[in-house]
This record gives sequence, C-alpha cells and structure tokens, in this order.
Amino acid sequence: MIKYSVIVAVYNRLGEVRELLRSAERLTFDRDKFEILFVDDGSKDGFKDFIEHYQSETGLKTRAVFQQNQGPGVARNHGMSVAQGEYFVFVDSDCMFPPHWLSEIDIALSKQHLDCFGGPDTFHPSFSPLLKAINYSMTSFLGTGGTRGSKKSIGKFYPRSFNMGIKREIYRDIGGMNLLRHGQDMDFSARIYAAGYKVGLIPDAFVYHKRRTSIPKFFRQIFNWGVARINLGKLHPALLKPVHFLPALIVLGVVTVFLASLYTGPWLLYGMLGGWLLVCLLAFVQSLAKYRSLKVALLSIITLNIQVFAYGFGVLWALPQMLWKDEASGFTKNYYGKKKG
Repeated sequence: MIKYSVIVAVYNRLGEVRELLRSAERLTFDRDKFEILFVDDGSKDGFKDFIEHYQSETGLKTRAVFQQNQGPGVARNHGMSVAQGEYFVFVDSDCMFPPHWLSEIDIALSKQHLDCFGGPDTFHPSFSPLLKAINYSMTSFLGTGGTRGSKKSIGKFYPRSFNMGIKREIYRDIGGMNLLRHGQDMDFSARIYAAGYKVGLIPDAFVYHKRRTSIPKFFRQIFNWGVARINLGKLHPALLKPVHFLPALIVLGVVTVFLASLYTGPWLLYGMLGGWLLVCLLAFVQSLAKYRSLKVALLSIITLNIQVFAYGFGVLWALPQMLWKDEASGFTKNYYGKKKG
C-alpha cells in the first residue's frame, strides 16, 4: 500500500524536474510505499513526452496528470483528488531531496503522530553563488525577522508547500487549497490549525530549494510575498503581526530621511547610511562564515536588501488595494503562467 503521495505541481520546469528526479532516485525509502505524482499545469516545454517515457533506475513509482494552466493551487488540489497515499506531501519543482528525506518524515510521524507537518529548506553545495546568497537572505534573521518557520522562529510554525505534508483525512475534512494567487499554503496551514489538527516541524526532513534563479525573479517573488501577507492577514488576522510591517516601515523611513535631509542637512542621511553599512557588514560576515565564499558574501548583501525592500514595497502596494478589492494583486504576468483575468 502506498503511504506517501509526493505531489509536485509543474509549469514549464522540465530542467528542474530532471534534477528533482535524479535526487529522488537516491532516496533510501521503500519504493513500494510512495509515489511521485506530477500535476502538469499546461506546460509547453516537452514535460508530457518526458514523463510518459521516463524509466526509473531504482523502481520509483512516477505518474502525471494534466490540466489547463490554472495556477499551483488548483494543480495541487488536482493532485490530492487523484493521489493514492495515506499522506499527501507537497514539494516544489525547484527542490531536490537528500537521500534520507522521506525516511526522516516516516520516523518522525511514527513518534509524533502529526496530522500536518513540514520541513526546512536549505542550499545544496552545487548551487550557484547567487542561489546560495538567496538562501542566506531567506534563512537569516536579518532577512526574515525570525518569522520563517524553524526551531528558532519567533512565531507558530506554518508548513509551506515547498516541503509540506498532510493526512488524507484533512483534505476530506476541510478541502484543498484556496485560489489565492500567492500564499495558498499559508492559508491552508492556518485552516488546518483552525480545524484542530496536530501540526509540527520535522527539522531533519529538509529539502534543497533553488527558489528564484535571477535577481529580477527574486525581487518579483519577494514583492508578491509582501502582497500575500496582506491578503493572508485579511483572511487570518493571526498571520499578520507587527514584524511583518517592519520592511514597509524601513522603506518609508528611508524615503522620509532622504526628504528631510533636503531641509535639515545631511546628518540624518549620514546616520542612516552608517546603520545600513553596519547591517551590510554583518550580513557579509555571517554569509562568509557560512559559505566560505567571498562572492557569495558580497551577493548576500544584495539579496538581503532585495529581501527587505521588495517585501516592504509589496506590503505598501497591497495595503491601499484593500480599500476596494477583496484580494490585492502583485506581479502576475508570466509569474505562474497566464495572467489573471
């Protein structure tokens, strides 16, 4: 009997799928107990031909279902509707598995009896300097403010769809993910908590997560996360905390200081630049200590600033939209597929 259905929503990500499957071939877990279920969201890059002819070297059970382009939330719901496992485990197509990933999940579930769970994401040694720098900003307290789920997180852990699992009965009870363009997984986690299910972090069940592969793509992603946080706060007030407004306050503070310096002289501006340089220096030192690479450390200064300012701009962009819209929108064109109508 299949215990785990690993559900991967894909849209024009054939290169990532190849890497994901190469890592899946090295999983140490019993092949009869899990399947890898791809949900193709209307790809045009040859994915269908590839997956229909894929022959596993180690007996992986792989299959795919197909739909017109409707976005990742709909794709994941489609996957849950046809999955065979007792548990549904979501991963993003830009992830790779360490060999022990599924075994760690299985061991943890046998001990903790979780209904919903998630694991961390991290970098693979083969990642480019930019991807390692993005990993730094996404996992550093300087970049996330301690809000991202981990042992050291300042808030409640909310599993996210790059590495998240649920019991089948949750899907039967509360349904699937909603149609938020961004943040469906956080909303799903909040609804799972509200339904009274047991949720927990499995620290050793991490995945290698590439995230965005260029600075413009990273900016758009983080901007949209700022927008998503406002939408999530409207649905679930507990998901919107004062710390989430900090990047927006930094953006407003920078603008205010620049304008004030036109009238009061440069001293406020010098003070702000001094504080900014100290933060950049700290990021450089932390990243250098972690990755042992001067290039990664320098890039980490850039990605950290994008992390903070893009998120802040996203929050500020979304807030006024709440006056006349049910859901604020950010970047949509060519982000997940077709532009939202």
